[in-house]
Amino acid sequence: MNWKQRCMATVAMVSAVGMALAGCGSGASSSTGGAASASSGGKVELTYIHRLPDKPGMTSVEDIVQRWNDANPDIQVKAVHFNGNASDLIKKLETDVKAGNAPDLAQVGYAELPEVFTKGILEDVTAEAEQYKGDFAAGPYELMGIGGKTYGLPQDTGPLVYFYNKAEFDKLGIEVPGTQDELVASAKKAAEQGKYIMSFQADEAGNMLSGLAGASGPWYTVEGDAWKVDTETVGSQAVAKVFQDLLDAKAVATDPRWDPSFDAALQQGRLIGTVGAAWEAPLLMDSMADKGGKGDWRVAQIGDWFGNGSKTGPDGGSGVAAIKGCEHKAEAMKFLDWFNTQIEDLTSQGLVVAASTGTPSTPESWSEFYGGQDVMKEFFDANANMGDFSYIPGFSSVGTAMKEQAAKAAAGTATVESVFSTAQTSSIDTLKDYGLAVSE
Repeated sequence: MNWKQRCMATVAMVSAVGMALAGCGSGASSSTGGAASASSGGKVELTYIHRLPDKPGMTSVEDIVQRWNDANPDIQVKAVHFNGNASDLIKKLETDVKAGNAPDLAQVGYAELPEVFTKGILEDVTAEAEQYKGDFAAGPYELMGIGGKTYGLPQDTGPLVYFYNKAEFDKLGIEVPGTQDELVASAKKAAEQGKYIMSFQADEAGNMLSGLAGASGPWYTVEGDAWKVDTETVGSQAVAKVFQDLLDAKAVATDPRWDPSFDAALQQGRLIGTVGAAWEAPLLMDSMADKGGKGDWRVAQIGDWFGNGSKTGPDGGSGVAAIKGCEHKAEAMKFLDWFNTQIEDLTSQGLVVAASTGTPSTPESWSEFYGGQDVMKEFFDANANMGDFSYIPGFSSVGTAMKEQAAKAAAGTATVESVFSTAQTSSIDTLKDYGLAVSE
């Protein structure tokens, strides 16, 4: 199943339970009325809150938005950078909607959209977004809709790939592993020299482990009007076995992804290989900065390490949603279509863009760091090889539970397998908390 098919399957699933979600008593509504919500005259002011990296060397969101503002004096946009994770942003949006001071537009991950919908903080922009449908890949566009209504426009996708230091691999006499046995053997060989070609990132367990496991098939399906949950699939078991073998052999780095120790491991040359989302390419560059690695690193497809063949899974990917109370929906979608099709600018932010209006090129700074490689081609190849995976409302809670259990596994007080059993229990509990039926 390719990316488009995968996304459409997810949309069908979400749509099938759209009525049930709305029945939770907090379904999204369109507070402004009318097909276009046109300005009554004068200057329209919009606020857009995002979590894009905005690191040095990237085209800043502020600069992109300023170009829009210079060319569109009647539709002025204020960009606000949110320093926090996705779940924190969701909490902020919920609070702001209740207080009546929410932004007009906000970055929302595809995994979070069902949850945000159930909280009643999305604005229906079906009519306003329709004219821009052709500017985006069909799958991502549909992922910004629930129950036949559209709540924003897609921005990027996040396939998992493998980042590695080729120079260090050459010194060790190893290549990118093609099979599970090769991965474990190479990891042990590297560990004997104080090097790690894989990382077990407890703080990314909800995204990375679910993505790797999900490459072999979905955790969540719908039977009739009820959700069926199975987070302990064959793929999950394979992922658990590989990481448990590596942990037991002390052949994997356990620094949390968003802890300074992870950057230190890269800078010191201890961590020479890691699975990561495509959007991490510039972040890894920034982590190493002038401390080595430039020209040595490469990007590869994930090998057949978990019984998935050439398949990979998603880690992230998001759109920009209209938030409840947005008074100028037509103007908001006009800006958003322009912003999300600024391909080169968004590529500089590390995004694998969802826009279909052009083909991005690999930024020169990326090419220099990754040894002249066309890394954008690798990312788009990975995009085309993503497996069938989807999310449930409240998945962020599941991710939190997985993160906590993964931290125990990293410390040796729990197994990696228990991370997936925790996901099973947490998924069922979360769905029930939302008042949704679960088939057990």
